[in-house]
Amino acid sequence: MIIVSRLVLALLGGLAGYQVGAKLALDEWFGSPWRYMAWAAIVVIGVLAGLIVGGIAGRWLRGRLRALERAADRRSAAELTVGALGLVVGLVAAALAGVAVAQLPVVGPYLLLPVVLIVAYVFSRVAARKHTDILRLVGARQRGPTQTRLIDTSAIIDGRLIDVLRTRFLSGAIVVPDFVLAELQTVADSSDTLKRARGRRGLELIEDLKREANGGFAVRTAEGSENEPVDARLVRMARDLGASIVTTDYNLNKVAQIQEIEVLNVNELANALKPAVLPGESLTVKVIREGKEYDQGVAYLDDGTMVVVDGGRKLLGSTTDVEVTSVLQNPAGKMIFARPSGEDGRDAATG
Repeated sequence: MIIVSRLVLALLGGLAGYQVGAKLALDEWFGSPWRYMAWAAIVVIGVLAGLIVGGIAGRWLRGRLRALERAADRRSAAELTVGALGLVVGLVAAALAGVAVAQLPVVGPYLLLPVVLIVAYVFSRVAARKHTDILRLVGARQRGPTQTRLIDTSAIIDGRLIDVLRTRFLSGAIVVPDFVLAELQTVADSSDTLKRARGRRGLELIEDLKREANGGFAVRTAEGSENEPVDARLVRMARDLGASIVTTDYNLNKVAQIQEIEVLNVNELANALKPAVLPGESLTVKVIREGKEYDQGVAYLDDGTMVVVDGGRKLLGSTTDVEVTSVLQNPAGKMIFARPSGEDGRDAATG
């Protein structure tokens, strides 16, 4: 935008300098041999002035266009379309009103432009705010507003988001910020083998996101310093776009919620879909390793839920029936505490 505005205004400045040089009596001032050099100097001054003004105007226009893009991202296509039609109707109404205003003595010509602008703005504003009712009146069916979903690096690497999209339980436009892609590339280029594998897997899953997104997919360039933390940039972008954040990061979840930004945590979704286990129920599990506390064993359910078996250290490698004693639920996951039931429980207690 800055380059284009500078080129355009430099061209206009050069043409203006040429016209000024043609109007001035340069022959009388400088004489015939020097008139062309003076004329060229005026043109150069016009070009330089255009470059300076173009740089200032370009920065101003760039800021306005970015603000316009952010505002458009918060609006649905139906709202923008109805608002544009309202603007057209407003211009027609303003033209009719302008005929009467122009007839006013003295102030009529000066009021014409403000009246046109105000009437056109009011019509477009009202049409945009009432677009749902207007579409209903004309018989158009409107879908609900499309929510923008900003995808965090952790949700991409996790991989379960692809399965959620395939089930169509997550709708809306999928947006991956450019700094998230840069972070994935940094992880993929890591010297650590595990990190490198996770980063490459995340980059591969981007293609799956593009195919499975049911509300559109886009990679968006973010503003701000590259030295700013990724989580802070993600939260700021979500606030600017009115979007929600999809993540598995516990800390990012809390920071976003503090700033009243909607967060869709894949871990919370997985925990909500796990079968409910109540104290007193019986489970059949295989104790595969020792626990952190004395005489504890650890087993896992088919969905990955950890089961801590009190007195299960002597049952390592064996499949046994356990009785649930308590369930611990937190945003990081669900943990079940149990004890051996029947003879296994008595053997563990007496052993």
